[in-house]
Amino acid sequence: MSANANNLSKRQINALETRENILDVAYAEFAEKGLAGARIDEIADKTATSKRMIYYHFGSKEGLYRAVLERAYDRIRTQEQAARFEDLPPDQALRAIIGHNFDYHFEHPEFVRVVMNENVHKGEHIATITDMKERNRSVIDALRTILTRGAQQGLFREGIDPVDVHMTISALSFYNVSNQFTFKYNFDVDMATPAARAKRRVQIIECVLAWVAKR
Repeated sequence: MSANANNLSKRQINALETRENILDVAYAEFAEKGLAGARIDEIADKTATSKRMIYYHFGSKEGLYRAVLERAYDRIRTQEQAARFEDLPPDQALRAIIGHNFDYHFEHPEFVRVVMNENVHKGEHIATITDMKERNRSVIDALRTILTRGAQQGLFREGIDPVDVHMTISALSFYNVSNQFTFKYNFDVDMATPAARAKRRVQIIECVLAWVAKR
């Protein structure tokens, strides 16, 4: 337990645990049913709390949804920052950050579905979350460091936009989850199998590395 946790009262700890439990359940509900389909009654039934307590912590259904969305992005960014990919040699760093992004999307399909739902809402709710844009800049800063060092060492082309690289990595990783069922139906390829996943992971890494490589 951290020093900060030691300074909290039992009541405060219980309140934090209740809040986290609500967020866990709500994450699954919003991922499965979207903002419109999820019901506060059902979320309350699946937690050790009540509708009143949910409204106490989050104010409204939309407030709870925004908290879920915020935490979803914070989790992937926190993992990336903790890994310190930019400390590796540039080519290894780029391979590692692509692989992590691919794995995270594959292992957290609820993240993909929540992001898809927010795009259905045209980014209406993410735009209201304080500092969200700034917090998501961490992955761009890491990629900029990797690309700059790679160019200095003659590995990567000069002038590559890290936002373009992030967009490409995210798009390729996202598709593997968002379209897996229609792709399986249309082409008889199950992207969720270990073999298909491993093959696609390598392909995405090699595609991005080939694109940024100095010619």
